Amino acid sequence: MSTSSAERESLQQWVGRSETRTETFDARPATLLSATLDRDDPAPRGGDLLPPLWHWLYFLPSYRESEVGPDGHARRGGFLPPVPLPRRMWAGSRCEWKQPLRVGDTVTRFSRIASVTTKRGASGELVFVLVRHEFSAAAGLALIEEHDIVYRELSPAGAAPPAEAAPTDAQWTRRIVPDDVLLFRYSALTFNSHRIHYDRRYVTEVEGYPGLVVHGPLLATLLVDLLRRNGAGETLRRFEFRARRPLFDTAPFDVCGRPANDGTVALWAQGAGGELAMQATATP
Repeated sequence: MSTSSAERESLQQWVGRSETRTETFDARPATLLSATLDRDDPAPRGGDLLPPLWHWLYFLPSYRESEVGPDGHARRGGFLPPVPLPRRMWAGSRCEWKQPLRVGDTVTRFSRIASVTTKRGASGELVFVLVRHEFSAAAGLALIEEHDIVYRELSPAGAAPPAEAAPTDAQWTRRIVPDDVLLFRYSALTFNSHRIHYDRRYVTEVEGYPGLVVHGPLLATLLVDLLRRNGAGETLRRFEFRARRPLFDTAPFDVCGRPANDGTVALWAQGAGGELAMQATATP
């Protein structure tokens, strides 16, 4: 399956489309994510700092059951463009904090489709959708996030990009066992019904993967959590990540990091064979 020239032209009509939502960042989702990450945090209270990337617990999708597509996502169209390619993945993000967000804040998110780009890669056609989010609280603009979504062809089934070796100079390393419970809990916390994360029959027989896929934002959250466990990362100025290769529940993986000479922190996730799965940079 690939997009026609008429479909590619039609997708451009979504550029500039926007939506605005307002929500209060209550404490309960933060409590549950802390438990999911196996942290020994005190119960969050109003006014406490919300750890970086935990804003993904809010502004969750709320499409009705009748609006669910065959892969578990909402049917195409609506705010996001109706890209006809079957696979949809979170390819990366770039976040810049102007000020920290806090538990109890009432936050307004303004979202805009910034671009829709079609490319051809080794695995076939790719469509990239860039969404820009701006989060504002009572004191003004708090966070700007650029979110890269990639749509791919289904074939060749289960194909993965060539493995790239992860760095070997980690200063911090934590082993993660991505069992069904961890993936289920994160899916539930983010109201993510994408079947690749919990439906083993679908992910292996339809999408051709060897096992359940570890969520990209969960990997990114685990990378920042590693930073926090090593005395930094309670607040960040910038964080960006790029997904390089999927990880599955079939084997443990490592989240790794090391401070860089320029004041940033290099972070990455690697598979059991040392292959690079996600690459990130944090600026405290």
